[in-house]
Amino acid sequence: MRGHYFGLTGLSILLASCATTQGEQSYDTVISGGTIYDGSGAAGFAGDVAIKGDRIACVGHCPGWATQRIDANGLAVTPGFINMLSWGTESLIADGRGQSDIRQGVTLEVMGEGESMGPWNATMKANESARQGDIKYDIAWTSLGEYLSFLERKGVSPNVASFVGATTVRVHELGEGDVDPTPEQLSRMRTLVRQAMNEGAMGVGSSLIYAPANFAETPELTALASEAGRCGGMYISHIRDEGPKLIEAIDELIEISEKAGAPAEIYHFKQSGRDNWHKIDAAIARVEAARARGLRITADMYTYPASSTGFDAAMPLWIQAGGIEQWVGRLKDPAQRAKALADMRKPDASENTKLAVQEPDKVILVGFKTAALKPLTGKTLGDVARTRGKPPEEVIADLIVEDGTRIQVVYFGMSEENVARHVTLPWMAFDSDAAAMASEGVFLKSSTHPRAYGNFARLLGKYVRDEKRVPLEEAVRRLTSFPATNLGIRDRGSLKTGNFADIAIFDPARISDRATFTQPQQYAVGMVHVLVNGVPVLRDGEHTGATPGRFVKGPGAGRCS
Repeated sequence: MRGHYFGLTGLSILLASCATTQGEQSYDTVISGGTIYDGSGAAGFAGDVAIKGDRIACVGHCPGWATQRIDANGLAVTPGFINMLSWGTESLIADGRGQSDIRQGVTLEVMGEGESMGPWNATMKANESARQGDIKYDIAWTSLGEYLSFLERKGVSPNVASFVGATTVRVHELGEGDVDPTPEQLSRMRTLVRQAMNEGAMGVGSSLIYAPANFAETPELTALASEAGRCGGMYISHIRDEGPKLIEAIDELIEISEKAGAPAEIYHFKQSGRDNWHKIDAAIARVEAARARGLRITADMYTYPASSTGFDAAMPLWIQAGGIEQWVGRLKDPAQRAKALADMRKPDASENTKLAVQEPDKVILVGFKTAALKPLTGKTLGDVARTRGKPPEEVIADLIVEDGTRIQVVYFGMSEENVARHVTLPWMAFDSDAAAMASEGVFLKSSTHPRAYGNFARLLGKYVRDEKRVPLEEAVRRLTSFPATNLGIRDRGSLKTGNFADIAIFDPARISDRATFTQPQQYAVGMVHVLVNGVPVLRDGEHTGATPGRFVKGPGAGRCS
């Protein structure tokens, strides 16, 4: 018996299942009884979604045969969600299931915020191996395309894609110091971008508050973005400042986009630091004015009022030049250490620096490499400063030397009111800015930000259902077809015939985040079924173990040389 014919009942099912009537459709899977939100932003409608192989074969009324049926009665049926900023780079090597995101309906992880997993030279490979933290792995690739193909062969549940990192390209040719490229070096950097685009990169990503990324000046970034633009890709950036010079940083992104001829997106749109929360109106106005001029400027966000990064975001950039090893070396030098700490105390220090120095109880320590420091996980910087009897800035320097890493932390420097307003913006997509992990194994050696486990469910539960900030159909659009269009992906992001069958099925009345800042490693609830390329990876809320994810290539793949 090969399957069930929908529309017949009782004994007729058994009899009819023995043969297919001539002219009737045959499907592998039919999802029936749900409310379909197709990703266009249109209101939901009752109907079926039928799948044959890895593609959608019918949307609406889909009579015929199917090997399996998914009953979606009372559930929303949507395209799979796109995570515009994933740090699944290493976590998917350790565990390809990507459970924290799959359990929220994410079917595409987009990586490459400034740093990407290629192109790497021999020195970069050696550094990457030496600097690995809890997750250990052999580097079996050189280029970005080789890395993404490696993930596909290894087996991952979500689809994967990446921008090529502007920092990675810079380090490949210039190292980690504060230097400007010569014309010959810049030419080689541009070639590396074209090669990555030809392999399938989505564009160029930058992360300009960090060293050595910050050492790149606007003309260098424009040159790299222009290579992405000519290959149909985009420029995406953690902009140079999210606090006092927020507006100037947005202006820089717009300038790069306009001069490079490439669309641009702002990573995790925010206003950091209480003194800058009021800049939300000016920030939104800058983006909307550029869009009104015909530029395609967009943004993405996570749905929490706290960020998470390292102590590199709280220390002067000059002391970090050359990489973590030289950074630690300078902190061991009394004169350079004193100068760095004095810089951290200045009134014009960055917002993350001010928060760490002036309000250390608003900074949570979540990630160490050294076993001796792991007991500090979950404590605030203020806790440790009081225990050690030192000012917080000195404790930061001590911890970096002791751990030999930038140390992952959470900064409570954002406004919940601003986050809620960002959710309503029609040009806003969504990101976790976190790894795709599991609440088990190696991932329990460190903590994390709750956005890793709850970002997308929080949008649909808190902001859509509970607070009614945005209609469900609009939220689905901005989780699916909107980012797919921005990325130049033609056959994902919408429920329509011929597209790949990446599908999320959830209970709108129940979907919620459960992760908290004190207990972040808790899965979201309410996502019932998830399919990737037609294969169920989540069934009745539990992971199936399937790993059908693929390397999703950008619009320049195979045609940009």
